[in-house]
Amino acid sequence: MEKNELYPIFLKVHQLNVLIVGGGNVGLEKLSFLLKSSPNANVSLVAPFIREEIRTLAIAHKTVTLIEEVYVKDHLDEKHMVIAATDDQLVNLNIFLEAKRRNLLVNLADQPEYCDFYLGGIVTKGNVKIAISTNGKSPTTAKRLRQFFEEVIPESIDELVQNLHTYRKRLKGDFEEKVDTLNELTETLLNDNS
Repeated sequence: MEKNELYPIFLKVHQLNVLIVGGGNVGLEKLSFLLKSSPNANVSLVAPFIREEIRTLAIAHKTVTLIEEVYVKDHLDEKHMVIAATDDQLVNLNIFLEAKRRNLLVNLADQPEYCDFYLGGIVTKGNVKIAISTNGKSPTTAKRLRQFFEEVIPESIDELVQNLHTYRKRLKGDFEEKVDTLNELTETLLNDNS
């Protein structure tokens, strides 16, 4: 059986330069997904044609820059990651090859073999964020799991996290003692809420 060997990380995309190439439905989907999770993501989107819905998102998110022109490799300058979302597979492949040459993280929409990362399902409740991956095999399953977790995780989880953060700052002792104390406390809280 194949294992999911992906390493989940949470990127501060408001501190990175993200490029999306493609102004159609897929570009809209990728931009929407990114902004839903990270509303202040620093994103440039380049395409010769840009959907009105993308323009509306850019107006609502001042960190989104629209470049209405044909992609050229210079658009990758000073970028940290790129999402290729055009309907031209040759253009997408060229983006992939140039991004790899520059050591940039790259994602080719709907082509898992050409991805350094996937945009999985994400559940956000205040400071709690859960990322869900199916290893690029079934975005629909990730979506259904996201919906499930959104329903079962209570809104009050953020209050719990905030209270534990305050308590953690007041704890005395070394790192190990603090971890043990917090582990005991959270085990009790979780058992009490079930």
